[in-house]
Amino acid sequence: MKILVIDDDKMICFALKTIIESESDMEVVDIGHNYDDAINKYKEHKPDICLFDIRIGQKTGIDALRDIKIDYPDAKVIFLTTFLDQEYVKDSIKYGSSGYILKDDFESICPAIRAALAGQNVFGNKVFDSLTLTPDKAQSEKGDIDNKDRKEGLIGILSEREIDVLELIADGLSNKEIASQLHLSEGTVRNYISSILVKLDLRDRTQLAIYYLKS
Repeated sequence: MKILVIDDDKMICFALKTIIESESDMEVVDIGHNYDDAINKYKEHKPDICLFDIRIGQKTGIDALRDIKIDYPDAKVIFLTTFLDQEYVKDSIKYGSSGYILKDDFESICPAIRAALAGQNVFGNKVFDSLTLTPDKAQSEKGDIDNKDRKEGLIGILSEREIDVLELIADGLSNKEIASQLHLSEGTVRNYISSILVKLDLRDRTQLAIYYLKS
């Protein structure tokens, strides 16, 4: 498989190339260091997977993802970065990234590439935890508006109770916590989750949370 690496640190680029090419079926077809490199080298190579850093000069890797997706909607980009910023993570999801992992998790890079190529979304545990809304944020005016819009978009697809369960999954609650908050049994919560997965054609809780945040 062909992989494009974009990072403003040349040493990181070569380290990633070494790690990736230790796999016999993976080849780094090119490396680059800024937004223009990302755009031009993607057009040149049409890689199977891209690894982008977030900060790549005056523009970001998210800018590159957004603009590449205009002409190549099937492009697969994983962000590999040191920046665990909730807004970056949400923007990466918004513009259709295939994943977001941290540079301190080098062992997950090759498995993440394989998973993304298979159509899965790949988000490290720390990254997924960062998406959990804090109580203050959940009560903010913007948060209330966003949640209302999401719920309205799900009406007709899910029942009102299923939407409640999905919202709490996206907030990072466990089945036990959801059951307590909604005054349900854990078994009933599991049944709701199974129904939601079928209706939305998704595989697991991570995909449910990502779906809700993207909706």
